[in-house]
Amino acid sequence: MRARSCVSGRPLTHADRLAFGYMPEQRGLYPKMRVRDQLAYLARLHGLTAGQATAAGDRWLRRLGIGARAFARVEALSHGNQQRVQLAAALVHDPQVLILDEPFSGLDPLGIEEVTGILRGLTQGGGTVVFSSHQLDLVEDICEQVAIIDRGKVVLAGAVRALKQRGSPTLVLEVEGAGADWCAGLPAAAVEHAGPGRVRVTFHDADPQAVLDRARAAGAVRRFAVEEPSLSELFLQAVGP
Repeated sequence: MRARSCVSGRPLTHADRLAFGYMPEQRGLYPKMRVRDQLAYLARLHGLTAGQATAAGDRWLRRLGIGARAFARVEALSHGNQQRVQLAAALVHDPQVLILDEPFSGLDPLGIEEVTGILRGLTQGGGTVVFSSHQLDLVEDICEQVAIIDRGKVVLAGAVRALKQRGSPTLVLEVEGAGADWCAGLPAAAVEHAGPGRVRVTFHDADPQAVLDRARAAGAVRRFAVEEPSLSELFLQAVGP
């Protein structure tokens, strides 16, 4: 029996589909078509008039910093600019729901910052953004809710803030003027980095006060922090052996 797609508990209609924006990981663009013409064409498929479609395409090209390439063929663009065009194609009709697959692929730090600002603006305006990515530092920075999928099954899901608070915190110290053996005998200690005259050690499930007392006796404590686990650490815990 064929499954039916639903939204808000009812089957999707054609009008619902027009309100979606989608960007695949692989290029979904016509490589020999000029950028401006392509965006206008895709916007008209979503119900915009010719004038509205051209204006919307130009607006997104300017916002994504590629207005000067409006009359270039897609195949002549760099990988990063093709990614910007692909994102513009998903946004050109002002969708209520935006679905993206690896949206930051090929973007430099400036491009990542621009796209991040756009996604945040959409959600603040009441839109919904769903995306998949292996760049978990960006996911942690942007997303409110996450789901980690391993072999087709959801192994961890929830609000990012709540998941990080549920995880095991890590105690991090940087001690100057101490050898790497100052923490010998303390539970779950790992020397993470040792530089000239300084050692960085992480502890799991250790008494912070006891560790701090030992560190002070060994040298000058330059950093003392209790850090929540990163999303990458939660991912490894969820999918690891």
